Amino acid sequence: MASPMRNLLTDLDRYVQSFRVFLERSTEHQSMQGFVERHLPDVIASIGNGKPTINVLSVGGGAGEMDLQILSKIRARYPGATINNDVIEPSADQISKYKERVAQASNLENIKFAWHKETADEYESRMNAEKKTKKWDFIHMIQMLYYVKDIPATVRYFHSLLESQGKLLIILVSGKSGWETLWKKYGSSFPLEDLCCYVSSGDLPRMLDSAGLKYQLYELPSHLDITSCFTEGDKDGELLLDFLTETLDFAKTAPPELKRQVMEELRKPGCSEIRDGKVFFNNSQGVIVVEP
Repeated sequence: MASPMRNLLTDLDRYVQSFRVFLERSTEHQSMQGFVERHLPDVIASIGNGKPTINVLSVGGGAGEMDLQILSKIRARYPGATINNDVIEPSADQISKYKERVAQASNLENIKFAWHKETADEYESRMNAEKKTKKWDFIHMIQMLYYVKDIPATVRYFHSLLESQGKLLIILVSGKSGWETLWKKYGSSFPLEDLCCYVSSGDLPRMLDSAGLKYQLYELPSHLDITSCFTEGDKDGELLLDFLTETLDFAKTAPPELKRQVMEELRKPGCSEIRDGKVFFNNSQGVIVVEP
């Protein structure tokens, strides 16, 4: 009998809902903001030297929260330059949220935005079909490599679009996070359906080394409050479980034994720590900055 489990990405609205709950309950954006404040100025220190225009490509830009922070740092470093910011994002809902955010923000003069409702693979196909090779001074791929068909090929393609002083910034879950524990153990039981795959910052060095690319690694500690996952029928808890397992309605469609094992695993030290009666999942991120 076919499993009733389906990949979360088969329902984009539910995916976006679960992602929003994840962002509310996790310190993911705060830890990325810390990186943007402390390390990004050094990363972008030479990307725009002497250039009147800086071209930035956001691959999987989502609703733009991190994009606007990155752009503000680039603008601060190169105050006289015009910044062209192109965004690749497959979700119309996320693009519309991004546009709202831009409309409400101040300090965006000198920045020109262009949105493309497509995946990274679709962007590459479109560029190839149009025989275009636009070069970029800064490309970032934040939490999106899980959703491409061929990770090494995608990294190589976008790396090939860098200008001589450009940088490629990749953020993924850390190889030392709870994601690594959960997915190495149960990933093969989740319904991936070619829509996503598990990859962590621990997997990237091997790919980059084999491509002969130079890079720097940073670790960003972060946690996610998953306490509500253990309350039967809690809506936010169910959305978080969907997000953690990339499974649509995991609580209702997973075989009882798999659900029992996953719930048990989520409480263990390899995934989480329990403080003051709450369960905090280890949501640490890894940042990889690839040189041109």
